[in-house]
Amino acid sequence: MALAGCTSQRADQASRTPNVATNPTSLASSGLATQGQEATATPPTRPAGRAPTTRFAVGTRRLALKRGADRPLPTTVWFPKSDGPFPLIHFSHGLSASPSSYSDLLSSWARAGFVVAAPAYPHTSAGAREFNVIDVLNQPADASYVITQVLTETAADPQRVAAAGHSAGGVTTIGMFSSSRDERLVAGVVLAGRQVLGSPFSGAAAPLLFVHGRRDQVVGYGEGRAAYNAVPWPKAFLSVTQGGHIATGAAFDVVSTTTTDFWRWSLYGDTAARERLGPDARRGGVATLDDELP
Repeated sequence: MALAGCTSQRADQASRTPNVATNPTSLASSGLATQGQEATATPPTRPAGRAPTTRFAVGTRRLALKRGADRPLPTTVWFPKSDGPFPLIHFSHGLSASPSSYSDLLSSWARAGFVVAAPAYPHTSAGAREFNVIDVLNQPADASYVITQVLTETAADPQRVAAAGHSAGGVTTIGMFSSSRDERLVAGVVLAGRQVLGSPFSGAAAPLLFVHGRRDQVVGYGEGRAAYNAVPWPKAFLSVTQGGHIATGAAFDVVSTTTTDFWRWSLYGDTAARERLGPDARRGGVATLDDELP
């Protein structure tokens, strides 16, 4: 029943057409050569440096991935159309949603210099033939499989891998840092998520950013705070004052900017982005930030 409350609403995309150029050719043809990485017992350290200041043109590619005959995982990849390697962000959608539901946000991350991979889960995505809320419990393993395959087929940097997700996708993401820990992950973003899986937040420390609307009627704000309070690592919590389950308008702009700041800091080691995080979170007075990051 806890999972049943993680239903997803489609983002307000009509007012935002993302600057995404569809690329029917391979990622390698746009400068993204093949690399791979096996899961390691010890997560890689976050490098120090500066994130790109370029706003990249963005390409997309669909990968026909499958984890076994009964678990198709068609994955949309947004990527900067430039030479890599770039950090990889895995994104998990909410119930009855699809990767395209989040194209505005995910393409904004790709424009900033990140490869973003988002699978459609077999039993919780829009149009799923056999919809099953409980299958969320299997999604952390799906997500880790997708990460492995995307690292094999693209020039995403295997030393800079992160995970994010919205609603039930936030549950999936928390699972990837918990009992289903993927040790390759060095950072994460949880959007309107909650903790329902066992053994929360195990393994090596990784900074996490939570984003939650105070007026969320699907996943209660208190549930997001409870998950945040359970995190023993560096963390921050962006509270959207008038926000519901999905950020729109000025709140969307703040969420997009603030999460990008977080990725620039956590995956590129960009200290300037870390310094912008607080001011960007409070821009326009639509959100507040609890900051326990170093």
